[in-house]
Amino acid sequence: MSSNVGLTTPRGSGTSGYVQRNLAHLKPRDNFKPYSTDLDSLKHRQRKPDKEILEHDRKRDIEVKVFELRDRLEDEGVDEEEIETQTDSLRKKLLAELDKGAGRDKKVLKMHQVHELAEAKIKETDRFRSALGISKNYEEGSHWKKQEERLRESLEQSARGER
Repeated sequence: MSSNVGLTTPRGSGTSGYVQRNLAHLKPRDNFKPYSTDLDSLKHRQRKPDKEILEHDRKRDIEVKVFELRDRLEDEGVDEEEIETQTDSLRKKLLAELDKGAGRDKKVLKMHQVHELAEAKIKETDRFRSALGISKNYEEGSHWKKQEERLRESLEQSARGER
């Protein structure tokens, strides 16, 4: 046995004498906190959507529509040149609509579309903020800070008046 670990002899113990370490033993951690204590990290940060992924998904949707048209025309027996001209014209039309920004606003998003959801949430919060008249650089709790400053100023003025 190495390092005086285990049985001196496995004879009569009903075991092979093989020693394993206890994998279920948890070592104590002194100063470990599973959360951050920094106040800036506790504030809600809006997830930023990746523009390249959004653009890729939009172009992919266009190509899916073009492929569906191509498939339908091939099933109808249209010749190859006519299929190419129709798919090219549809692709150009859809890309022009994409450049104008039309389309994708009223679409129902699924949970796996993280970047689309983030973009929609940003637009929603901007609309809500503008409806309530809140500025973009608004800091949470700034109203209370202003009240404290006014109270402090009034106390200072009343202290000066007593002198």
